[in-house]
Amino acid sequence: MQTQQTLSLNQATTVIPAASMLISGLADPEFDFESLDWRPYGADQRLGVEIVRLYDTRSIDPQGPAAALLRYAPGARVARHLHSGYELIYVFRGELIDDAGIHPAGSLEVCPPGSTHALASERGCIFLVVWEKPVSVI
Repeated sequence: MQTQQTLSLNQATTVIPAASMLISGLADPEFDFESLDWRPYGADQRLGVEIVRLYDTRSIDPQGPAAALLRYAPGARVARHLHSGYELIYVFRGELIDDAGIHPAGSLEVCPPGSTHALASERGCIFLVVWEKPVSVI
């Protein structure tokens, strides 16, 4: 993974890759997710969640896009939230649970603007999330 540049603007953190970012082998069952820089993530009432930010433009544009890898510990829960833009989720490991059911590794979910869901993982999981716009807890 190439270096990221972190800028601090208006007391918020924006992650802007200094160059193209490449993480090879994510879909490989042997990929070492522990090698990534996981950080605690408590935004939007998230409990038991860690994040690797891929990009986040929201301190420059509060309605801007962001993307990250998220890791849910077994039993993790996320409050019901409203999508103001599209949200794309791809599950790499474990199972993610929401209103549509249980999503095992290899599942792709696209949540349209105006949709809501609450998330959980009984066994833990790792997934990619791409937010077109920020979500809001309801």
